[in-house]
Amino acid sequence: MEKNYHILVINPGSTTTKLSLFKDDTMLFTETIAHSSDSLKMFNSIIEQYEFREKVILEFLKSRSINLNTIDAVVGRGGLLEPLVSGTYRVNQRMINHLQQSLFGEHASNLGAILAYQISRHNKISAYIVDPVVVDEMNEIARISGMPLLPRKSIFHALNQKAVARKAAYDLGKNYNDVNLIVVHMGGGISVGVHQRGRVIDVNNALDGEGPFSPERSGTVPVGDLVQLCFSGKYSQSEIKSMIKGKGGLIAYLNTNDVKMVIEKVMKGDQKSKLVLEAMAYQISKQIGEGATVLKGNVDAIVLTGGISHSLQVVEMIKDRVSFISLVMVYPGEEEMLSLCQGALRVLRGEEEERIY
Repeated sequence: MEKNYHILVINPGSTTTKLSLFKDDTMLFTETIAHSSDSLKMFNSIIEQYEFREKVILEFLKSRSINLNTIDAVVGRGGLLEPLVSGTYRVNQRMINHLQQSLFGEHASNLGAILAYQISRHNKISAYIVDPVVVDEMNEIARISGMPLLPRKSIFHALNQKAVARKAAYDLGKNYNDVNLIVVHMGGGISVGVHQRGRVIDVNNALDGEGPFSPERSGTVPVGDLVQLCFSGKYSQSEIKSMIKGKGGLIAYLNTNDVKMVIEKVMKGDQKSKLVLEAMAYQISKQIGEGATVLKGNVDAIVLTGGISHSLQVVEMIKDRVSFISLVMVYPGEEEMLSLCQGALRVLRGEEEERIY
């Protein structure tokens, strides 16, 4: 009889910590613990919050009468680390050191591995992360930007893209390592990954706003004009960065990052909202077209996922432009907690070897 595994998943956000407990890949519960601004303002950095958040997690588990000795593994959301190939990584001291020093940048997800490691020490089990945003499988040709000082980087929604790509391959009756897919994650940021036989060989840097514009990011903008803007003296470095990431895209044009609200305005006849929404779908479609050239037209499917793929209007706008390339498959939303669990489960069952950072 196959052993059942209980896996605790921890996904830290800027003001929340999301917890899920799974028995194999069946979710037993999920809970989002909110942290008030008052409770967080005493910390000078995100990393300093780990002891506070660990205590909150342990108190919650105790309140649910969950014995840590019944848990087989703890999985945290992967943070900003050095570039990695896809896989499930055992959390080790080197990883902890890099995250604590914010060596590759500061982000709430950096707490994921640290919290998983701390919790796992209570009953001496393994702690893992799965497909962090820094998964890098790009071909060397894709790194060349035209400016040697600025090579292209792979930073994208690796966790959901990989999970959805495996699901799409399964639905096609094939193995992920045997298909070519273009996967589009559409959320606050948008990433378009070219998946060639199990590797993401090209993808836009979605963290820094490269590629199509999104609800919160500017996308790739006219570079000469951007340089002039930077040196105009009108804006600080932080203001420019905010225009690119956080206050770009739909927010810059329409003062909202809510696609549902934009569609409501379109349905009421708002022509500006209609134009901007269509422009976002237009840019996503162009990026898909670029991906098709990378694969020389050998595309088994185009896969749309993320929160925006719930919008039939946006999906149809994209389909209208790219359906000639290949079949379009849609998997609305994202299942981060399940994807993290499944990564650990593959290692625990011996289906995949754990990786070491």
